[in-house]
Amino acid sequence: MSKTAKIIIALLTGFFIIFMIWRFSHIVFYLLTSAVLSLIGRPVVKRLNALHLWKFKIPNGVSAFVTLLLIMLAFISFFGLLFPLLADQADIISNINLDALTKTLQEPLSDFELLLKKYNLLQHDDTFNKLINNQIAQIFSFASFSHTLTSIISLTGSIFLALFSIMFFTFFFLKDAYLLNEIIDMFTPDKYETQVKHVLAQTKHLLSRYFIGLVVEIFIMMTLFSIGLTLFGIQNALLIGFLGGLMNIIPYLGPLIGALIGILLAVSTSLSHGYYSDILPLALMVACVFFTAKLIDDIILQPLIYSNSVNAHPVEIFFIILMGASIAGIPGMILAVPFYTVLRIVAKEFLSQLKIVRKLTRNI
Repeated sequence: MSKTAKIIIALLTGFFIIFMIWRFSHIVFYLLTSAVLSLIGRPVVKRLNALHLWKFKIPNGVSAFVTLLLIMLAFISFFGLLFPLLADQADIISNINLDALTKTLQEPLSDFELLLKKYNLLQHDDTFNKLINNQIAQIFSFASFSHTLTSIISLTGSIFLALFSIMFFTFFFLKDAYLLNEIIDMFTPDKYETQVKHVLAQTKHLLSRYFIGLVVEIFIMMTLFSIGLTLFGIQNALLIGFLGGLMNIIPYLGPLIGALIGILLAVSTSLSHGYYSDILPLALMVACVFFTAKLIDDIILQPLIYSNSVNAHPVEIFFIILMGASIAGIPGMILAVPFYTVLRIVAKEFLSQLKIVRKLTRNI
């Protein structure tokens, strides 16, 4: 077979693989999520396998099942704490005196309405009240209600299918540490088997460190936010801390989103009590807490997680995250570091003759 024919076949195979990944993206998502959970749970399985009950060693399947239960328990506990806090916040928002709030904001809203009309962003015969009433009418219309109900039913079915699939895959990835290797090995040419095995071993090692570190970072940031807001006397500090820490899964941009959510929740609580003059001081206090925690994250946590765990320079990581954001937005930012880690490992194994590859992979 000629070299040109080999290149064409390789390109067609690559395009076919990309198409299949796109076509079955939800299944790929289940597999990737399961792989991440198995990387996080793998150290627990190893610890359980090393234990002995009298003369009996714990079977690998039991260790995997217990680890999966612990992962599920962690998620259930997290959401079990979060949902009551969300319910309390919804109750607080429902107690806001809309009439008093409207009177307080009447003048600035009128000025803003005139500004929008001046630049033709709002029709001259429209008002904010009219727009709000139209939106409410659309929300509570029968057609909208039917569509929403159908969407909820469909979403519920999709969520249960996703959860079952992820748990199923995670259990077997935990039970058989080499299952993913065997799947990849089936599609690997014989002459590349050794190199691919090196890639998989290094990938598991680095990504396991990265994801475990990321989980630790999220919980530390939740704690810092909650303690800081509690010291300032902010109500629902735990809820704001939970949501703010959870947003840290998005590199660099996450704390900003968390701060905006925190300010909105704190302000809504103040409005429910009729403290309209406290809006600005509350917003500044929440922003101060998030800014301080962000400094701690930037100086201490992120260098340990994004740099040391994947052995890359902070500037290098920041550049990669920017590229991920430009390609796929927030999902791209979340996946940028793991994807770049795998790419570096593959490049080191197969393209080490290139100077740029040697420079970028010298620490792995």
